[in-house]
Amino acid sequence: MCGLAGIVGKRDVAPDIYDALTVLQHRGQDAAGIMTSYQGRFTQRKSEGLVRDVFRQHHMQRLRGAVGIGHVRYPTAGSSGPALAQPFYVNSPYGIALAHNGNLTNSAKLTHEMFQSDLRHLNTDSDSEVLLNVFAHELQVQRQLFPSAEDIFAAVAGVHRRCVGGYAAIALIVNYGIVGFRDPWGIRPLVLGQRETSEGKEYMLASESVALDVLGFELIDDVAPGEAVYISEKGELFRRQCAAKPKLLPCIFEHVYFARPDSMMDGISVYKTRM
Repeated sequence: MCGLAGIVGKRDVAPDIYDALTVLQHRGQDAAGIMTSYQGRFTQRKSEGLVRDVFRQHHMQRLRGAVGIGHVRYPTAGSSGPALAQPFYVNSPYGIALAHNGNLTNSAKLTHEMFQSDLRHLNTDSDSEVLLNVFAHELQVQRQLFPSAEDIFAAVAGVHRRCVGGYAAIALIVNYGIVGFRDPWGIRPLVLGQRETSEGKEYMLASESVALDVLGFELIDDVAPGEAVYISEKGELFRRQCAAKPKLLPCIFEHVYFARPDSMMDGISVYKTRM
């Protein structure tokens, strides 16, 4: 599987995302990447290798911005190589980057639909790129120059209608913020945390609670199956159930194999589960 982290803060977030990815390194050692939003543009660094090898000081200095997402990859769908490192991004609409953990079981069908109906070209065989383009298309059909939280939740609802499989994702929308969502069965984990600072409240989304712990974020809740969490660049938090019939059916391998023992998932201690 893979590891995800996303932060909306009050200062440059890349160093914190780096630390979060280091803690989540057990979830993927094939590739790592960080993407931030700064002055209306993406800045990014991603490559094959461990977090400590992918990022150097000069990379971190270039990753400006108080909003960003990160990813460590364990290849399960698609081939390997630098082109498969995440986050992926598309320029339209708005500029959207996405980091994904999971597998889409209908990715071949969606790839065909992307080309025939949505008029979108996919550059890799990764189902993560499929998920990104489905979300981007569903947001584009809302036809709003300045999308609201309602428009973003409507786009996530469209993703749930079209995509089949297990997925947790964090998307970065330039000039707007980040949105995290989880499949209607909650197969892949995603947690939400907050941190009080002298400049105001900061929010974080991550695959496991240990990523929150290491940065001093307080665990608020697990993102529920089918739920979407939108955090604006201004630090406003919005939550909405976007699936028709959500039901918690998490992957047991998260508790017995993938996750760190000091994580909490869906209110359950991974350590106690293994004991």
